Amino acid sequence: MSKNYKQLSLEQRYQIECLIKAGFSQKKIAEQLNVHASTISRELKRNIAKRGKTAGEYMALNAQRKTNIRHLEKPKYVSIVE
Repeated sequence: MSKNYKQLSLEQRYQIECLIKAGFSQKKIAEQLNVHASTISRELKRNIAKRGKTAGEYMALNAQRKTNIRHLEKPKYVSIVE
């Protein structure tokens, strides 16, 4: 039996941003979005700004840009057929 994995959408990222600003915990955010708490934890770990004016803040649009870049930069696998 396989699991179905889904990426967070930009809309979900905006919801995360708003809920963080409203003071919700990661667990409560996960419940609101109907995802596992570890999904929120990983999202914040990967996408909270580390420096600059927004250091320590989560910004949905920047998170989506980083995700798009990671997808473009991931290795492409080529199958060799003999």
